[in-house]
Amino acid sequence: MTAVEMSGSGIGAVSRPRSRRQSGKGQGRVVPGFRLSLGVTLLYAALIICLPLATLILVGARLGPADYWAVISSPRAIASYRVTLGAAALATLFNTIYGFALAWVLVRHDFPGRRLLDAIVDLPFALPTAVAGIALTAIFARNGWFGEPLGLLGIKVAYTQIGIALAMAFTSLPFIVRTLQPVMEELDGEIEEAARTLGAGNVTIFFRVVLPILVPALLAGVSLAFARCLGEFGAVIFIAGNQPYQTEITALLAFIRIEEYDYSAAAAIATVMLGTAFILLVVTNALQAYARRHELTP
Repeated sequence: MTAVEMSGSGIGAVSRPRSRRQSGKGQGRVVPGFRLSLGVTLLYAALIICLPLATLILVGARLGPADYWAVISSPRAIASYRVTLGAAALATLFNTIYGFALAWVLVRHDFPGRRLLDAIVDLPFALPTAVAGIALTAIFARNGWFGEPLGLLGIKVAYTQIGIALAMAFTSLPFIVRTLQPVMEELDGEIEEAARTLGAGNVTIFFRVVLPILVPALLAGVSLAFARCLGEFGAVIFIAGNQPYQTEITALLAFIRIEEYDYSAAAAIATVMLGTAFILLVVTNALQAYARRHELTP
């Protein structure tokens, strides 16, 4: 209940009761069993996420600093980093452009087959990556549907770095599309109409009004897609050809070391990719925080 308190000058002031959060008393939890749910969450994170990563680091640390550096800086390892990072960057760049356009079309336009196309976007999630690799290899092989006509033009896809980037792009496309779609669906059309009434053209509205709103979601999708590309294995090994120094990715090199029973070397190589993905996620989160802090979103 509100109470009217009379000040010395005779002017009434209405004082509202403080909420439970403001008073600091009686703060309850919406979900019962908070401590239990928190404990289960922490246990899951420890056993499923932290423990395997910690084991990976400990196994790699068995080598010692000198041997560890020799493994991760060998010419073959460096060549695999170059192939993996280059193909992942190319695939992510393609998916950023195409994924943005695809998400925009699915949200802003209604056309026959839109729902089917929207469902097909999730196909890389459901399809085993090995099956995707075999399919891409069959299509882009020398005598494949696309490989044969491209070969007449002097373009080779299978067993090249282009094929690696293609396989990575196929498996990582949904990350960008599905990250952007919910944000695009919630865009307020009145903001765009207000910009038009002020004389802004479509290009200006897109870059000055719409795009800043989508930047955090786009960064999240790009980082997830790039991280997926770095760790892709099943779809790549079939179309890459796996030639050392040319089309050998880092994940395959680590697998080869495991087949040689050199687990410490495999773990050392894996920690390089783990560190790269971790740095990428940290930088992405920092950029998203910067965008929100400086009000890049209207």
